Amino acid sequence: MNTSDILQQLPYSKPFLFVDDIVSINENGSEGTFTFDENLDFYKGHFKNNPITPGVILIETMAQIGLVCLGIYLCEGTAIKNIAFTSSEVEFLKPVYPNEKISVVSEKIYYRFGKLKCKVKMFNEAKELVCMGTLAGIIV
Repeated sequence: MNTSDILQQLPYSKPFLFVDDIVSINENGSEGTFTFDENLDFYKGHFKNNPITPGVILIETMAQIGLVCLGIYLCEGTAIKNIAFTSSEVEFLKPVYPNEKISVVSEKIYYRFGKLKCKVKMFNEAKELVCMGTLAGIIV
């Protein structure tokens, strides 16, 4: 399965698609990128005159690149109906601003009985750690 196949199978579309590119993926993890366009709706009110990307959007981006893309890769050849996000524990270290490009790197902790758990890190263009944590989901 190649990266374009994985991108086509993602169960999201704009404005809720937070994956531009999958840089690498294998049975142990994934790496991908996304650029937060300044015209995304949530920037209009978070925060007035000094917009930053909401933490919940950063978690969603980490989940889409680090968990869902990896889950699709691990289930190659199997029809996936849904991937349900089940848990997250994330620490935020730096803000992400409009037009900033980030990269997400995930490392599989385990995948068994349809449950995928990963360590996930997000970096800004300066290679500074933005946030990190553990995310899990169930693949149906």
